[in-house]
Amino acid sequence: MTPPLGDIAHLGHVELLTPDLEGSVRFFTEYLGLTENGGSGDSVHLRTWDDYEHHSLTLTPHTTSGIRRTALRTSSEDALQRRVKEIEASGRPGRWAEDEPGIGKLYVTSDPDGHEIALYWESEWYQAPPELKPGLKNQPQAKPGHGVGVRRLDHVNFLAASVEPNGDFIRKQLGARPTEQIRLDDGRIAAQWLTFSNKSYDVVYTEDWSGSQGRLHHIAFATDTREDVLRAADLALDTGVFIETGPHKHAIQQTFFLYVYEPGGNRVELCNPLTRLVLAPDWPLITWTEDERKKGQAWGLKTIESFHTHGTPPIEG
Repeated sequence: MTPPLGDIAHLGHVELLTPDLEGSVRFFTEYLGLTENGGSGDSVHLRTWDDYEHHSLTLTPHTTSGIRRTALRTSSEDALQRRVKEIEASGRPGRWAEDEPGIGKLYVTSDPDGHEIALYWESEWYQAPPELKPGLKNQPQAKPGHGVGVRRLDHVNFLAASVEPNGDFIRKQLGARPTEQIRLDDGRIAAQWLTFSNKSYDVVYTEDWSGSQGRLHHIAFATDTREDVLRAADLALDTGVFIETGPHKHAIQQTFFLYVYEPGGNRVELCNPLTRLVLAPDWPLITWTEDERKKGQAWGLKTIESFHTHGTPPIEG
């Protein structure tokens, strides 16, 4: 792939805010099977077993829930500088920072909706301690023997007051391509899925019913198999984790899913999209109509009302 497609290598990590740090840490370590890997101030860094970097997720205590930062790793130092130049030429503000362990300098900016986006190249490869050494040398860490054992951070779904300006930013300034979208009868784009690589999507924007800016719909972690998603549902039932909807299969992107809430209130998806790649360089943008979406998910499950109304931080009233 030639620039700009290919300048962003992948979704690196996210920072979630939580009013219940202890409960959130317990959810991500005991239920999902992530590993703690140090902290910064009051924040806790965690990682999935198949991530090669220092952390996949940062949990930061706060008075409310939501997402603070989404970090994207570039494919080279030159790619980082190209994207920064493109962002600055568009008039968007940005700054350089070095405020995360295992990560070099980050260029911190935001999308039109106000979600913080950080780009970086320099990254410290994870070295597992003896108790977490994998049996295979091409695996960064041993698989956890507890919880769901999610493989990696898969995607972020942002809520936005308006989808199109944000999709345009991700496409024009960061070099993504849209793969699927929903167009309402009045012409508005209600949701758009975009990818930086041959994954079917890395970032999603969904219209926020409240008109608010900077909120989160969900973050998602990929599992090895569909059976892991089913096991996650059983584990949620056994451990008191709230299941919002699923397991089932999405019509859009065909992802097998389960949606749960972590104790801080943020929605988390367990998904199995690993078999679906977009390999065609001329992949056509798939547009779904309002009538098509009313049919529900792939096998007929109707979209639950809270899927359209729950976001973080919560809206009063």
